[in-house]
Amino acid sequence: MTGAAQGEIRFPAFLIAALPPRFYRRAVSVHFTILGSGSGGNCAYLETPEVRLLIDAGFSGRQIRQRLASISRTPETLTGILLTHEHQDHTQGLTALASKLRIPVYCNRLTQEATERQLETRFEGRHFVTGASFDLGDVTVDTFSVPHDAQDPVGFLLRTHAGNIGFLTDLGHATKLVLERVRPAHLLVLEANHDLKLLQDDTKRPWSTKQRILSRHGHLSNDAAADVAEQIVSATLTRIYLGHLSRDCNSPELARAAVGGRLKQLGATHISVESTSQDALSPTVTL
Repeated sequence: MTGAAQGEIRFPAFLIAALPPRFYRRAVSVHFTILGSGSGGNCAYLETPEVRLLIDAGFSGRQIRQRLASISRTPETLTGILLTHEHQDHTQGLTALASKLRIPVYCNRLTQEATERQLETRFEGRHFVTGASFDLGDVTVDTFSVPHDAQDPVGFLLRTHAGNIGFLTDLGHATKLVLERVRPAHLLVLEANHDLKLLQDDTKRPWSTKQRILSRHGHLSNDAAADVAEQIVSATLTRIYLGHLSRDCNSPELARAAVGGRLKQLGATHISVESTSQDALSPTVTL
């Protein structure tokens, strides 16, 4: 992200300053990087001409700083943090980022209250009503309810001038509303938490935990993620990132085989299916 990609046009700063905003938005790319995704932490970064956003902050503040540094960015330049829900694997960096650096957090009221209780800290919350849309600079954020065992969990569709990015990272099943709201996505971050047989055979988790994961307010299996992908296939959806993979009860190969195999059966070979990692960044995508 620090240099111009091959074939990408770069304008001198004095010229960009003189351009009308409409031309500027077309000329400058939108960059998207998944900083990490898994059962132990989730965080992504979106950069447009006008804003720099984190979607969730599920690693320590130090980890998020290090991961941003690897793409030549710093937390101090962030416009805000979009928060899906209060679970620790989505919020643990907020004490360092939101409370100490005073970066605003965009979430609903119940999520802020639950997060502040959990982290025992306070931060500047800018509230939206679940189901509403709002603008953050040149990004329109569509919010929608998802079925998960949290206070008021949401998914996002982020509309930019270069394309739409959908977020479905924690949900037990995909409702008709969820499918409708993410169908316009060009890029989708989709939960593929577990392989059903590996979860059933797992000896580390008590049955009560397995029941929670498998419930309609738990997490999507690989096959359930494939069902979602099948139902939202379109000519404009070109990339799916499989996120929130369990370390013990899944593997990138199993997740990609389930979702990629289903899309291949449908003839949707134009859609790239990639798995994410909790331990490493995914390559930056330029929309």
